[in-house]
Amino acid sequence: MDLLIKERNGFEYVDEGTGDVLLLLHGLFGALSNWQDVVEEFQNDYRVIIPLLPIYDMPLTKAGVPGLVNFVEDFLAELGLTEPATVLGNSLGGHVALVYTLRNPERVARLVLTGSSGLFEDSMGGSFPKRGNYAYVQEKVAYTFYDPAVATKELVDEVFNVTNSNAKCLRIIAIARSAQRHNLSKELGKIKAPTLLVWGLNDTITPPLVAHEFHRLIPHSELRFLDHCCHAPMMERPKEFNGLLRQFLQQPTEQAISR
Repeated sequence: MDLLIKERNGFEYVDEGTGDVLLLLHGLFGALSNWQDVVEEFQNDYRVIIPLLPIYDMPLTKAGVPGLVNFVEDFLAELGLTEPATVLGNSLGGHVALVYTLRNPERVARLVLTGSSGLFEDSMGGSFPKRGNYAYVQEKVAYTFYDPAVATKELVDEVFNVTNSNAKCLRIIAIARSAQRHNLSKELGKIKAPTLLVWGLNDTITPPLVAHEFHRLIPHSELRFLDHCCHAPMMERPKEFNGLLRQFLQQPTEQAISR
């Protein structure tokens, strides 16, 4: 199934199904397709919404975590969504989800983080993208997955095309540095929403110790690890990820809070 991308007043997004809202936020080199298996699994029971974050074309002065949170708020206002949603974020999308939750606690019924930045991440593997170097990009994309075969040529080509643009590279670097600066350790204790942490046991970008730290700092959180899995569990282990997500969504909110 190919995701149907909608457009509205400059926003590009996926909006499938009806019911309680699942708002999905992708990462720095991510795309709407990262969440394809989640959409397929949950669109019959939920309204699944994924905005395309303007990582590569937002104004350079706004390229950072706060600017992306502003974008999400504007996007939801455009759709007229005011009811509390379950917000899911992978990598940088998790960081955006956390700041959105801290700013709008009444709008977040549940929070799901997977490979989230916000405490520590090594998004570039210690370096920033090198323009025009295909082998470098291939290596960095493969670094995101436990099984390098998941880094298909199509995925590598997509990232290579992005990093081959100076303007896009500047924004990626600005956003990556913003994520590293915006450490949330002192604020996570304020999060009241029940939170599910799903982490790859083999994550090299936000290692398991980061997941344990999120679990320690977020009061109503539960932590689940997936083996043979790196930084994007919803792509690498979709069946297991969706199973954990469904189990979490089926808990009454009060029950989740008391755990």
